[in-house]
Amino acid sequence: MKRQQNSTYASGGINYAMIARILGQLMMVEAAFMLLPLLTCLFNHESDWQAFAITIGVTVAAGAALNFLIRPQSKKLHRRDGLLLASVAWIVFSLFGMLPMMLCATPLNASEGFFEAMSGFTTTGATVIRDVESCSHGILLWRALTQWVGGLGIIIFTLTFIPALNNSGSIIMFHAEATGITHDKLGARISRTAKILWTLYTIITLVLIVMLWLGPMNLFESICQSFTAISTGGFSTRNDSIAAFNSPYIKLVLTFFMFLGGISFSLILASLKKRGRGFWKNDVFRAYVFIIVALYACVVVAIVAKGHYTGWQSVTVDPIFHIVSAITSTGYSAGDWEGWGLFVLTLTFLMMCIGACAGSTTGGLKVDRVLYLFKNFTLVVQRYIRPRLMRSISVNDQIIDNERGSEISAFIAIFFLLIVVGGLVLVAQGFPIVDAFFSSFSCVSNNGLGAGVTGITGSYDFISPSGMWVMSFLMLAGRLEIITIIALFVPSFWRR
Repeated sequence: MKRQQNSTYASGGINYAMIARILGQLMMVEAAFMLLPLLTCLFNHESDWQAFAITIGVTVAAGAALNFLIRPQSKKLHRRDGLLLASVAWIVFSLFGMLPMMLCATPLNASEGFFEAMSGFTTTGATVIRDVESCSHGILLWRALTQWVGGLGIIIFTLTFIPALNNSGSIIMFHAEATGITHDKLGARISRTAKILWTLYTIITLVLIVMLWLGPMNLFESICQSFTAISTGGFSTRNDSIAAFNSPYIKLVLTFFMFLGGISFSLILASLKKRGRGFWKNDVFRAYVFIIVALYACVVVAIVAKGHYTGWQSVTVDPIFHIVSAITSTGYSAGDWEGWGLFVLTLTFLMMCIGACAGSTTGGLKVDRVLYLFKNFTLVVQRYIRPRLMRSISVNDQIIDNERGSEISAFIAIFFLLIVVGGLVLVAQGFPIVDAFFSSFSCVSNNGLGAGVTGITGSYDFISPSGMWVMSFLMLAGRLEIITIIALFVPSFWRR
């Protein structure tokens, strides 16, 4: 019987038992993370410790049941297993992650709680909590933790702590969750690669905590903002986001680390080994820097032209902070950037669309794809002039063949199709058309920036329950780069 089931998996059957067992292990890891906000509530004498205690108990019980009661006949994971696990893991994390927000002293309903949890884990940063300062320290820390864990990726985190997944299925899961059009070569042991990435991620976070603590932030706020900055998530402990601190120092520090979060962590690691010499040799990194510099020049001109110059900070710190926050999909707000005019709003749309580098914690199309589109457009023009021209397109010295080019085109088409669908759903529910499409755009690009009713001091709390579920799906699709989640809706995915 065991041999027969193993052959079934090898022939294409989905290993549901092994997927369930891994989900059980993941749930217990998530419960362990909840101990931190529970202890924070106890330290601050807040009643929300009970919400976390109940959630931990429920999550551990469910996780233990899946892990210990299910005995898979085979531990191997194949391609479809990896894709399914990569998708379901984010949903399970969000379902259990929303429970503390539903049981706390400032409770959310199920639609709001799932939206907030999904926004956290996907590092979107859109929120339904209008007054975050009324939340307990435990809830604020949990919101920040969801973004920190989701920043580098739940699957990559899983591969770090579950060595048993170090097989061919782990590489499939890694690529299903990783972003971009090309991936760096992985080591022989994928779990070792994941550990190195998480170690680097943790070290950078600790450095940021110390630097923020040296400014006007207290230790707790430094921890929360650090978790959401390096993950480019954007949740804040203040209603007015970073503008509440009114500190050029804080803005500059966060700008640098958001910029760092927009770079491929594999590139950061490789460049550190070469003492920083690897950055400028990377054409995606160069394009990333060039785009930011060009956008900065345009925004400064717009600010001066609109008469919003109020001192050196208004043309230095504020615009570069906004640009890096938008292009890295962090979504922090440092002031009324909407007042800079429609031109800046249009540029912000462009920034949200482009995103930062693949392999980072950011959303959007990614600079890699935009660079490919630019090179492909240039090649098409050259071939129009010289029909016999034979030349290939490469990104970071990796040739993009026709098959990969078709995948990029399909990704971009579905990306904008989802934005249109999400916008139409909100318009049908009475949302103003600009706000509807901007909100849909924010969710698909995992950005979280709002405009109009969801702007600087607004939130997504008045979206209907059905609209919140649709936006939650868009956030998940955007975080998993669309194809991974869309594949589950193809009937052939479930056939042997």
